[in-house]
Amino acid sequence: MSNSSRQMKAVTIPEFGEAEVLRTAEVAVPEPGPGQVAIDVAYAGANFAEVLYRRGVVDVPLPFVPGIEVAGRIRAVGEGVEDLTVGRPVAALTIVDSGGYAEVVVTSADLVAPLDGLDLRLDVAAALPSNSTTAFLVLDRVAHIEPGQSVLVHAAAGGVGSQLGQAARLLGAGRVVGTVGSEAKIETAKSFGYDEVILRDRVAEAGEFDIVVDMVGGPARRAGLDLLAPMGRLVVMGNASGADDVGIPANELWFTNKTVSGFNLAAFSAAFPDETGRALRRAVEAAAKGALWVQVETLPLEQAVETHRRIEAGATTGKLVLEVARL
Repeated sequence: MSNSSRQMKAVTIPEFGEAEVLRTAEVAVPEPGPGQVAIDVAYAGANFAEVLYRRGVVDVPLPFVPGIEVAGRIRAVGEGVEDLTVGRPVAALTIVDSGGYAEVVVTSADLVAPLDGLDLRLDVAAALPSNSTTAFLVLDRVAHIEPGQSVLVHAAAGGVGSQLGQAARLLGAGRVVGTVGSEAKIETAKSFGYDEVILRDRVAEAGEFDIVVDMVGGPARRAGLDLLAPMGRLVVMGNASGADDVGIPANELWFTNKTVSGFNLAAFSAAFPDETGRALRRAVEAAAKGALWVQVETLPLEQAVETHRRIEAGATTGKLVLEVARL
C-alpha cells in the first residue's frame, strides 16, 4: 500500500501506555492497493482491541493509527475492485491493518458491506463490523450452534455481548443467559435478547449450557467450562479482566466430552476475508431490518482518550462510536 503526499487528521499511538498517550496528528493519506478500497471515514467504532494496541499487548509498529471498524463513503478503489464504486456508503472492517481513527482508511474490498438502499444510519453502521460480525461467526462458524441449544455469554452488556444474545436468538437458540459484573448493567443487558441476566459471581447457579462464550477470562473462564453440558463448547475470545491465563487440562476435556475453541477476529479476517465479509453483510442486513439492535453513543474523535478510559473502566453499555467527519 502506498501513501500520497497529502495529509489527514488521525488519532495515533506514538508510544505504548495509558489512554493519555493518544495524540491527534497529521499523517499521510493512504491509497488503496490491488483488491483494496479507500474510505472517507464518517464514524469509527471504539473497541477494547484498540486499548490492547495502545497498551502494547499487541505488537504493532509505532506510531500506529488504531481503529478496527468504520462507516463512511468509498473514496477510491484499487486495481481489481469492480463491485464497489466511489461515493458508495459502506460499513467496513479495518481490523487487519487498523487505521480507522482517521479521516481516510484503506481495507480489503472483501471486508466491506454496502449500505445504499438500507435504512441504516452511518453511526449505527460503524458499530456493526466488529461486534456483530464476531457474534455471527462465533456462534455459527466456531460453536456450530444448533436450534434449541442453550447459550451463556459473559459480559452481556458490553459491545460484543450485546450482539451475541441477539445473534443467538436469530440463529435459533433456546435458552440464552448473560452475565454482567454489576447490578447496574442487568436491565441494559436484558434488552439485548437475553432470557436471564445474572451477576457473574453467581453464575454457578445458572445450570448447564451447550455453548459458553467468554471474553472476560479468569474465574469466568473456569466457571464457563464447569457449566458446559456434555458435548458443550466454550469459545474463548478475550481476557478483559486482565487475569492470568487459565490452564485447561486436555485430559479433562477428554473425560467430560467438552470442547474449547479460540476466536480472534483479526486473525480470522486475515485468513478468511471472504467468509468474514459474508458475516459482516449478514449483520448489516439484520440491523437494517430491525432484527439486530445496537445501542450507540457517539463522541467526537477528539475525545478518544476519554473513550478509552471508559472502555477500560468497564463503564460502557452497548457501543461507543467516534465521529470523525460529517459526510
